[in-house]
Amino acid sequence: SQGQFPLTQNVTVIEGETATLTCRVDQNDNTSLQWSNPAQQTLYFDDKKALRDNRIELLRASWHELTIRVTDVSLSDEGQYTCSLFTMPVKTSKAFLTVLGVPETPQISGFISPIMEGDWMELTCKTSGSKPAADIRWFKNDKEVKDVKYLKEEDANRKTFTVSSTMNYRADRSDDGAVISCRVDHESLNSTPQIAMQVLEIHCKYYVSESDEL
Repeated sequence: SQGQFPLTQNVTVIEGETATLTCRVDQNDNTSLQWSNPAQQTLYFDDKKALRDNRIELLRASWHELTIRVTDVSLSDEGQYTCSLFTMPVKTSKAFLTVLGVPETPQISGFISPIMEGDWMELTCKTSGSKPAADIRWFKNDKEVKDVKYLKEEDANRKTFTVSSTMNYRADRSDDGAVISCRVDHESLNSTPQIAMQVLEIHCKYYVSESDEL
């Protein structure tokens, strides 16, 4: 059994999508292969299904490969999966399945419209469900607002996060019509950030009538 050993790779998948776990053996003299989950339950022994879970399917089973897939992956599927080659002694290879939680569309609270010039408003942008915690940034038109407060809280499931970012804004007349946006970046979004936006409407405090100017 020299040179007989299983090879696996770590897998990262977005919650709700499909994970494919492949175990390969270059040289194999008809020795069985097995995939087991993080709880050490056997999923497949060669081409025989061992765990009753409709989401787990066999893709390929041969002496050189045992590939299975898990559809509709949930956060609780995350962990270390083991491929075992039943040589004497048994040889194993481990693959870690990482499940990403997708952040929900962000919401902006505290927005006042119209607002009088010189007045303040405290804006908070919030998104839940991200794993790992999402990144939030604020922009006024295309310029990033730097002086903000970031808060990260664990959700009730102990796996995902609710993140929020708060900025204080003082109304300036020159910002009338400007767009305030909150941008959420996360590795599950494939480089397409989620954005919430509001348009500033700023009213002047003092109106000068024509007769006063004369």
